[in-house]
Amino acid sequence: MPSPSTFRTGAPGPLSGVHVLDLSAYIAGPYGCTLLADQGAEVLKIEPPDGDNLRKYPSTLAAESRAFVGVNRSKRGIALDLKKPDGLAVLLRLAREADVLVHNFRPSVPKRLGIAFEQLQALNPRLIYCAVSGYGETGPLKDKAGYDQVLQTMTGMCELQGRLGGAPELVYGSVVDYYAAALLAAGVASALYEREKSGLGQYVGISLLRSALTMQSARLVWAEGEPRDIGRDMRSGGVTGIHPTRDGHLYLSANTPHFWAALCRKTGLDALASDPRYATVRQRAEHAAEIVPQLHAALASRSALEWETLFGDEVPCAAARRIEDMFDHPQVLAEDMVGELEHPSLGRYRGVTRSIRFGRTPGPPAFAAPGFGQHSGAALRESGFGDEELARLRQAGVLLGPA
Repeated sequence: MPSPSTFRTGAPGPLSGVHVLDLSAYIAGPYGCTLLADQGAEVLKIEPPDGDNLRKYPSTLAAESRAFVGVNRSKRGIALDLKKPDGLAVLLRLAREADVLVHNFRPSVPKRLGIAFEQLQALNPRLIYCAVSGYGETGPLKDKAGYDQVLQTMTGMCELQGRLGGAPELVYGSVVDYYAAALLAAGVASALYEREKSGLGQYVGISLLRSALTMQSARLVWAEGEPRDIGRDMRSGGVTGIHPTRDGHLYLSANTPHFWAALCRKTGLDALASDPRYATVRQRAEHAAEIVPQLHAALASRSALEWETLFGDEVPCAAARRIEDMFDHPQVLAEDMVGELEHPSLGRYRGVTRSIRFGRTPGPPAFAAPGFGQHSGAALRESGFGDEELARLRQAGVLLGPA
């Protein structure tokens, strides 16, 4: 069987020439593979006959799920039924020549399908095998499905997000999934680096539980002798936070003496800066009921955008904006983070194109997420499958998508 083809053109990236099979769904696994693609890897997304479930998520776009498009850029896609012997045989042929395979099946599923680490390692000892799970590979919850907001709730994030004495609150934006994706990209890249020395692949385990707890490493510290119920959050409280203005809301951070003094000077609250009762962050948090009303009264004289301009570099702040404002924000444009892409059914759209900047090996240009089974024929032909074989797989319902 020939080696996988190189279909990406343009400047090389750090991972150019690395071939990734992405069997994962939803966000954590797929976006981790997208981060690998951002660095030049050639990613083939392999979906089941009913597609990645993220395609079915609610979306105001008629042609495709906004979430799927945003999470799966710079991949080619095929649709393959792994529950049929011929479908499994196709995957095994691809796995023999791949560098990386990523999935997010529950730990008991891969062996049943015939694609457990030990089974694929026998076919390809150099394969980096990355499994994304909810709770890890061992323990009483290892076979339980894991989801971002379930893990948020379980690990204390929602309890700490809520107001003191109030109900727990979710952190929207799939933060656990996206952080797991970053861990995936980092773990796979490290395993590829190690393979250059040993010549061998290895298992890489990523879990949403590890992601959720790693994100809270500054909270997850319990010193000997400390009681159970003790404040572990890092929020400064009081001055640091989101505040109303004459028009819109403004986030302020004034934790250092320098920033606190600048905030007081810019808002005309000089007396607060010289008051010894408010000298430290902790003292200001303790006296928030005295400080915040005066701050709000001062902020009511201008809009959030006006304060943002007035504070400049002297007070860390940001006017609360909508995500739509980011498409044309001068800093985003200067960083070349948003580009124009062409999708087979959605048409032209703007979206994130690059997450990491490399000076010498910037990587090839990004392209749109694949349509369902869009590259089923082309990708397999390039991997050595003949037209008659592809026709037979389609007729048997093993391979879906255009010829």
